[in-house]
Amino acid sequence: MMKHSESSSMCACCSVNRRRFLEASCAACAGATGLLRAGSLARAAEKTKKTRIRVIYAFQDLKQVRPDWPNVGFDFRPVIARIDAKLKEDCPEFEFVTATVNGAEQAKKILEQDKALPVDGYLVYQLNNRTRAVRTVLAAGKPTLYADFPYGGTGRFLSNTARSLRETQPRLGFVSSSDLDDLVAAVKCFHVVEQGGSREQFAAAVAQTRRERTPAPGDLSCKPDAPRALEPKDCLAAMKRGKILAVGRGRGRLWQAIEEQMGIQVVQVSFAELDAAWRAADKDQSQEIADRWQQAARRIEDVSRETLEASAAMYLAEKELLKRHDATGITIHCLGGFYGGHLHAYPCLGFHELNNQGMIGGCECDVRSASTMVAMTALAGGRPGFISDPVIDAAKRQIIYAHCVASNRVFGPEGPSNPFEILTHSEDRKGAAVRSIFPTGYMTTTVEFGPEWKTILFHQGKAVENVDDDRACRTKLAVEPVGDIEKLFGQWDQWGWHRVTYYGDLKEPVYALADALGWKVLEEA
Repeated sequence: MMKHSESSSMCACCSVNRRRFLEASCAACAGATGLLRAGSLARAAEKTKKTRIRVIYAFQDLKQVRPDWPNVGFDFRPVIARIDAKLKEDCPEFEFVTATVNGAEQAKKILEQDKALPVDGYLVYQLNNRTRAVRTVLAAGKPTLYADFPYGGTGRFLSNTARSLRETQPRLGFVSSSDLDDLVAAVKCFHVVEQGGSREQFAAAVAQTRRERTPAPGDLSCKPDAPRALEPKDCLAAMKRGKILAVGRGRGRLWQAIEEQMGIQVVQVSFAELDAAWRAADKDQSQEIADRWQQAARRIEDVSRETLEASAAMYLAEKELLKRHDATGITIHCLGGFYGGHLHAYPCLGFHELNNQGMIGGCECDVRSASTMVAMTALAGGRPGFISDPVIDAAKRQIIYAHCVASNRVFGPEGPSNPFEILTHSEDRKGAAVRSIFPTGYMTTTVEFGPEWKTILFHQGKAVENVDDDRACRTKLAVEPVGDIEKLFGQWDQWGWHRVTYYGDLKEPVYALADALGWKVLEEA
């Protein structure tokens, strides 16, 4: 268990300002701007007492011991040292008192200590996904800045940020950026506090600053691409023929909503049945598939031949279950199955193969995303979906879709292939997973289906980059969103972290399908 640690240092400052939160009050922003201007005048005189900011790094261990983003074995110490040094150099007019916490209980202890200091505000840095701290810190009632360590704490960060934005007056300023200068600009908004500003005014000042620093939209014109979309009635018929095998989890209310509202059947399958099919897989056929993967992959790193053959056997087991149950898709609680000893190979390469063939292989027994893929792959004429855990980088005006499973035939089974690599599963550095090098310059459509709300969540973006970063999941496709990137912070607490991305401008077909279902479309950008 991580020990609580604490240190004190002095830090720097200049002046910047920017963004508003989702539908933020103009009056609040104007008030915050006035306070910032007043603060810049006040800083002309020598300060006798520096504003004291408590910096809380939220994570579990200095060197990560559990599988999670960024990855097992990740050393947070250089990250913390770099952030501390940046704040000290660029914000000398503030005093920074730092601490590390691994959960809400340690955060409560820090708040008790801070009553004696006291502190004027908080900076909570979310370094990985397991640690809860920011909601506890907000209870102290002080101005609070929340920062994401991209490809580290993003899932927890997005959920907490979206929840804050639902408040009538958000109490949380936040920054989601790969550029530490954006963090510095947000920290400078603590000058609002020096002028007696409220935490809501601080949050508005941070929002305004973030908007001002986010780049303007670039060239969103895309390469020609005309997906052959199904008519809504034909898509509805395909959905009614759909059947998803859900391996490793029990039924829930969402399953019923999928069946009632989408017409897609969801069937529970045990780990034992999948494992038995894996053990029974033909060894010669597994070797042939492994040979093909070795020849096709651009690179294979840290994945043994034995692991490749085990992954090929898992692909054959997935196909066997699909045939046995007359199903069109399969989604597996892969992490729980692998870590619990129920499965002996990751299903990632098997899903890669299924999706390349126009079938459905879905991660983490996420039946929402799997049912989304059943509907959308039919609608898009067989094009595969890419389930991901997105990251938002305001510094580049990008949303990055990250996961360890991806097709390399984004235009459909008969379309051209793109390069792919076979690497270990990122979080635990085990097994075999896929890094697909997606084509850039094309329009993408990203969705999630919410049958319980009769809603399709929707946004689009131009594919601009394949991010090569060892942290977090292997495939990382960066797109520049169409619309307001600020709105993209708003839905993660209610819809969860996953999104499903398709190549092609599918806006009109999605709206037509929603009309046929009697649903609405919620554009999240």
